[in-house]
Amino acid sequence: MADPSSYRPKPGQIPDSPGVYKFRDQHGRVIYVGKAKSLRQRLSSYFQDLANLHQRTRTMVTTAASVEWTVVTTEVEALQLEYSWIKEFDPRFNVKYRDDKSYPSLAVTMNEEFPRVQVMRGPKRKGVRYFGPYAHAWAIRETVDLLLRVFPVRTCSAGVFKRSAQIGRPCLLGYIGKCSAPCVGRVSAEEHRELAEEFCDFMAGRTGTYLRRLEQQMRDAAAAMEYEKAARLRDDIEALKRAMEKNAVVLADATDADLIAVAEDELEAAVQIFHVRDGRVRGQRGWVTDRVEEVGTAELVEHALQQLYGEERGEGVPKEVLVPALPDPCEPVQQWLTERRGSQVSLRIPQRGDKKDLMATVQRNAQQALVLHKTRRASDLTTRSRALEEIAEALDLDSAPLRIECFDISHLQGDDVVASMVVFEDGLARKSEYRRFQIKSFAGQDDVRSMHEVVSRRFRRYLLEKQKTGEWVDGEGDGDGEDVGVGPGSGGEVAGGPIDPDTGRPRRFAYPPQLVVVDGGQPQVAAAQRALQELGVEDVAVCGLAKRLEEVWLPGEDDPVILPRTSEGLYLLQRVRDEAHRFAIAYQRNKRSKSMRAGTLDSVPGLGESRRQALLKHFGSLKRLRAATVEQICEVPGVGRRTAESVLAALAGAAPAGPAVNTATGEIIEEEGTTGPVTVPTERGNSS
Repeated sequence: MADPSSYRPKPGQIPDSPGVYKFRDQHGRVIYVGKAKSLRQRLSSYFQDLANLHQRTRTMVTTAASVEWTVVTTEVEALQLEYSWIKEFDPRFNVKYRDDKSYPSLAVTMNEEFPRVQVMRGPKRKGVRYFGPYAHAWAIRETVDLLLRVFPVRTCSAGVFKRSAQIGRPCLLGYIGKCSAPCVGRVSAEEHRELAEEFCDFMAGRTGTYLRRLEQQMRDAAAAMEYEKAARLRDDIEALKRAMEKNAVVLADATDADLIAVAEDELEAAVQIFHVRDGRVRGQRGWVTDRVEEVGTAELVEHALQQLYGEERGEGVPKEVLVPALPDPCEPVQQWLTERRGSQVSLRIPQRGDKKDLMATVQRNAQQALVLHKTRRASDLTTRSRALEEIAEALDLDSAPLRIECFDISHLQGDDVVASMVVFEDGLARKSEYRRFQIKSFAGQDDVRSMHEVVSRRFRRYLLEKQKTGEWVDGEGDGDGEDVGVGPGSGGEVAGGPIDPDTGRPRRFAYPPQLVVVDGGQPQVAAAQRALQELGVEDVAVCGLAKRLEEVWLPGEDDPVILPRTSEGLYLLQRVRDEAHRFAIAYQRNKRSKSMRAGTLDSVPGLGESRRQALLKHFGSLKRLRAATVEQICEVPGVGRRTAESVLAALAGAAPAGPAVNTATGEIIEEEGTTGPVTVPTERGNSS
């Protein structure tokens, strides 16, 4: 580990101008590349007290052994040079997007004498027109099969083309009219190239003019009584329309734009791009990256733009690029895109309308891509085994923790305090073993005390199950029985091991984990460990995962365990923690929604759900209903006088409710004429 002060440039040596800088390690390898509007200010920020630096930045500057820079004249040049150096040196501490799969594109080899239409993957080649990328190769082939009827461009390989030319006989596509057969001279090279250019124009979105021309030719042929030609043109038009229908119109104004969305967590980010041409989604692709440097959403967007358009020119860069956050500063990036396109490019955040709605769809795709990426890692047996081994090594366990239980606390500013317990066995979630708890021993917000209660209750139940099955003779149990289980098995009184002989399923808390993970830092870990010690449970390890820096805390330790960023063990612990957090939040929301739905009218005898809804719909609010007379209430269909009197009696005995609040907008919605913003409590889960 190097001391950054050993290679810090002398004061005044760094120029105060735009530029690009490189950090190198002791072997001379470039480990980080960055750009700056002012090199002096940016580089000085790295050479400060290490305690003030982000964990990832601290690791980078202590790994480096030297720093160098190159001065440029504009920020646009800095952007281009940074991209070039990242491509050249592949620095380990830079954000590097990698395709989560190799997306196929439709390619037309305009650099050949007889252009060929084919499916291509991998890096783009000079002189080849690309369309897409697409999610599936079969989607490309279906589209091409429809278009070849109208644009019979060559699709065969070089070997097939050469063989047909030698024998003077075209392939099958030439006989059925889906290839113009330039191999045997049916069309000249110029005529075939013109067909390929029309094919490219149609794929690029210029469809309206071509369809109108074909329709006019069809009408002319019909007027001239050339009915076979007119029928052929009619079928061509239908084929083109079917090809167009494969890409639904998403933007009615025939916009050409790329929409970029980012989904991120502490260690990874997923980027999804929708390519919209002529108002239709013509392609989609996605990337996943490790967040190896301290960057926010705006910086991730900037890196994505570099990756996406770094090798593009002309129409490869659209007129409009829609992003979730603008790079800071935005002007150099927009100017760089404009230079690559050769005309003005708009870089902005969609605010309303169809574009904002489509951006929400792209965002959902990015979230799903991130979840799928993590699930793929977790579902791989080798990866899971390595993850469990890394956890055992990092926490100094005797064996791999084949059963892990994680606890999380959730509440709404101290109200409706609940907890969750999720179970992972062999690195995979066992949802039938999930459990939910309500905090009973106290009221209010105290995450540490809540964690102690939940862990105590869980392991009291474990000791009670051992006592029932004869495995434990002196154990004690609280017998609370009120913990809410989402899986089968109740752990009855019948002895016979952890399997219930009546159901054949595991008893409710019969199996102990090898590792207990709590969502939090030192206080939560200490509370869980204290709960186990009080119960005499000594064969279960405890750790906590703190959200801020993904640190692993152990009982009685002043310093956390830092797992490597690429550690499979860290990925597994994160997934366990995130699942516990999700499960706790879902339970807390469910409880809150039930309590919000329960009201004064629920206690009125004989008043069912339908008539309750009819009353609220008729009067608009409980306030107006409370002020109504018996006769006015009787005007509601289905409500008689006796029921109306019961309703008024129930409302009179209840305290007037406070104003209703729209939790999405923060507005008071019950009292007429008094809408306005108010402070709304926010829900949270336990975090360090």
